[in-house]
This record gives sequence, C-alpha cells and structure tokens, in this order.
Amino acid sequence: MTTEPESLQVVCDRAFATIGEARRKFTPQLTLREVGAIASIATGIAKVTGLPGVGSDELVRFPGDLLGIAFNVDEDEVGVVLLGEYQYLNTGDEVTRTGRVMDVVVGDGLLGRVIDPLGRPLDGAGPLSASERLPIERTAPPIMDRAPVTAPLQTGLKVIDALIPVGRGQRELILGDRQTGKTAIALDTILNQRDQNVVCVYCAIGQRASAVAKCAATLREKGAMDYTVFVVTEGNDPPGLTYIAPYAATSVAEHFMRQGRDVLIVYDDLTNHARAYRELSLLLRRPPGREAFPGDIFYIHARLLERATHLRADLGGGSLTALPIIETEAQNISAYIPTNLISITDGQIYLSPSLFELGVLPAVDVGKSVSRVGGKAQRAAYRAVAGDLKLAYAQFEELETFARFGARLDEDTSKTIAHGRRIRACLKQAESSPASVPTQITVLVALTARLFDAIELDLMPKAESAVQGAAANLPADLRARFESADKLSDDDRKSIVEIARQALVPFLDQPHVAAPPAANPS
Repeated sequence: MTTEPESLQVVCDRAFATIGEARRKFTPQLTLREVGAIASIATGIAKVTGLPGVGSDELVRFPGDLLGIAFNVDEDEVGVVLLGEYQYLNTGDEVTRTGRVMDVVVGDGLLGRVIDPLGRPLDGAGPLSASERLPIERTAPPIMDRAPVTAPLQTGLKVIDALIPVGRGQRELILGDRQTGKTAIALDTILNQRDQNVVCVYCAIGQRASAVAKCAATLREKGAMDYTVFVVTEGNDPPGLTYIAPYAATSVAEHFMRQGRDVLIVYDDLTNHARAYRELSLLLRRPPGREAFPGDIFYIHARLLERATHLRADLGGGSLTALPIIETEAQNISAYIPTNLISITDGQIYLSPSLFELGVLPAVDVGKSVSRVGGKAQRAAYRAVAGDLKLAYAQFEELETFARFGARLDEDTSKTIAHGRRIRACLKQAESSPASVPTQITVLVALTARLFDAIELDLMPKAESAVQGAAANLPADLRARFESADKLSDDDRKSIVEIARQALVPFLDQPHVAAPPAANPS
C-alpha cells in the first residue's frame, strides 16, 4: 500500500502555521544599551563620547570586536586605551559598553603555550583548552592571609643561591645595563625548576619577536616548556597591550598559587611597561611628573608586585615568587623607575657591565646585591659556608683595587687576593647549565676550606668540574641532609673536604703555563 505524497500546499500551510505559533509565543524584551561614538583617535588611545554610565577600567567594544579599557572617565568624554590594531577605526564609529572588566583565560591548559595578554594563542598549536577566566586586576592577599617565606627557590646559580638567596614568595629585582645577562639569569632559574614542582610564567613585555622566540626555543629544547606559560607582547604591539601584559600574567600565575602550588613569574622587563604607561598617560593628558612619568607610576608597580606572596597553609600554602627585571642606563640605579622597584621589592640582584666585560658570568655584583628575605629560607648547608664566603669575597674586592697600582703586598694580603680570585673563578657559571644543590655545596665547602688556593688560576675551570663530578660520590644520607633543615656536622664537612681533596690531586702536580709577556710599549 503506497501513501500519496503531500502536496506543496499542505507543506507550506504547516510551515506557516509553525511560524505563526512561534510569533504568538515570542515576547520582545526591551534592554537598555548605552552606545557612544569615537570623538578622536591617537596612537593607542581613543576619546569617546556618549557613555555616561561607563565605569573606570570597564571594557568597551569597538567595531571589529576591538576591545578597549576606559581609563579616563571625565564628565564630557571617556579616554579609552585600545587593546589591538586600531588603524581601521574612524571618528564617529559606534562604541558599546560590555559591563565587565578585562579578564584572561587561566588553567592547566596554558602550560607549554604562548599567549598574548588577551588570552589568544600565538604558537599555532590550536585553541586553548582552558575555560576559566580571571580578572587581570585583583586585590593582593591581605597580610593575615600571608605566611613567612620559609622555603628556598633554587636558581641553580652558585653566586645567587649562596650569597643572594631567593625564597618562595619573595620579590627579587634583577637590574643592570643593557646586554649584561638579566634575561639569562631568569631563564636559568626557570630551567632549574625542572622536577621541583614549580610552575613558571614568563611575561615578555614589549620585547623583540626574535628575542622571545629564542627564549621559547631554549626552554623547549631543555624540556622546560612543559611547566611554563609564555605571556608575550612585542615591541610593535599597541601600548595598551604592553600595559596590561604583567597583570594578565600575574592572574595566570595566581590561579596556580590558589591551588596550593609554587609559582615563579618573571617580568621581562618593567622598564618597557613603565614607558608604555607613560606614553598612554601623556596621550590622555595626565599631568607628567619626574622624568615625564605620571604620579601614579609607583602605584601601578606596587599593586602588581604586592600580589607575590606565600599563602597560609589553610589557604593552600601556595606561593608566587616574582623576578621583575629593570634595565638601567649607564649603571644609574638611582633613576626614578629603578629606585621605585628597589623600594617595592625584597632585594635586588645587580649585574655589573665591568664584570661582564671581564668575562665574569653571571656578572653579579655581590657588593650592590642584597636579599632581605631569602636568607631566612636558605638551606642550613648553605648558611654554614655563605657567611665566610661573602666576607672573604668582600675583602678581596677591597684589596684588589690597591693591588692594581702595583704596590708591594705582604704575604697575608697576597693570600687573601689569591683566595678571592679563586672564589670569583668558582662563582663563574656557563649559561643554561644550572648546578644541583649537592654540586654547589661541595664546591663551596672546598672553597671555604681553601682547597683551590693551591690550584693555578688557568686550571680552575677543570678543577671545579672535577669537584662537581666528585659530588656524585657523596653518601646518600649526606646528600639527603642537603635538602633538609639539618645543619652540616663536623663529620659531614670532613667527608666533603676529603672527597673534594681527592678530586683535586691531579691538578696539584700539573705545571703552570705562564702567559706570554706583554709587548714593550717602547
């Protein structure tokens, strides 16, 4: 039995009946929507009229889904910082409110990814798998929610871990002139967090694309991208993106901290951040102050770095350690931005161009560097040797100045200078080769025991490598005590000294090859 096909008239009648039923059930909803217009556009900013209810720091939307942040909320117009390419905007274009503040995507799906401050992937690896979002501007944890800094954050660099230690939850400034190795210290610290259960966030602020790609390639080659998030703005990005980058990166890091995890965040560098904010402020007609920076430049960095802390155990016990980087000009650490950051942070690592030119890498100036918190969190094994080491190094630097004049030196002074030169040689370290805790302590104990003093300076790199290799022969229980709060006993020190002495025996018998005499200027 076959059924007759429905006629076109019947099908149309049914369709129109369905449409009519839907129209009867639909109730139009009237919503109030504020719409403004662009009054003028400048580099990275726009002046908007017609948004009387907009709030400070509220997101507004421009044509083409371009976002902006309401910065200046005046009576007649709103100064908006643009967060993207704005060359297609025109005067008179429509602007609408979003009713929300700027936020960024967070979560484990960001690990190993390169994103911009708006949460858009830049690495070509597909969309992000994280769905949770957090505002980029968040209140810093109150004092009562914070716990003392008690655990060290090992950088893998002997000069820092021994003499300028950093604790988990500390803010340690890295500053120095251009091309003195500031980023290298930060990257080595990230590399050393492998298998340390520390999540790392690297925030590149206004950097060259080639420099950022090189950093990412280094971390990927060493396997560090598995626990690292890259938040990137390039030098040709709008100043608004550069301004929000560190805040977005900090919200990404705070998500992990609130989960009870230890996080390290690197801001590279806040000099570019301050310049971007100065540019925006001057374009928005905010009154300039010292060095043309606006009066609230201190506040924008203070509220950023105050978010780095160590939370109480009942709040998860997570920590956020901040390593902000600042570029100085002609070694002027008393300039406006460096002094601001020095007063906000818990210490600074100063890199000297003079040491860099001499080949002392990392070029850390121990005399101008300080850690106001990390010493409390430093492992007991380091504290046992760090005090003597720092004193001997300071005496050497003081005496070295006089030795340059060719003055006749007594035997004790000559020994002090010779010992100091071997300390400097041992504190040298190649880039991207962080040293483990047992290796560092073995070398430092050998230094304080003056085992290297009998080694010729040109043999020091090989002698130090031999001692580092001998650290693998330390007893397992002794290596375990390095990681604990237990102090080194006299027997422990004797064991380390004996193992180091055996490693140095081959270098004591090697003849020293003298350098060729300098040419006679006459």
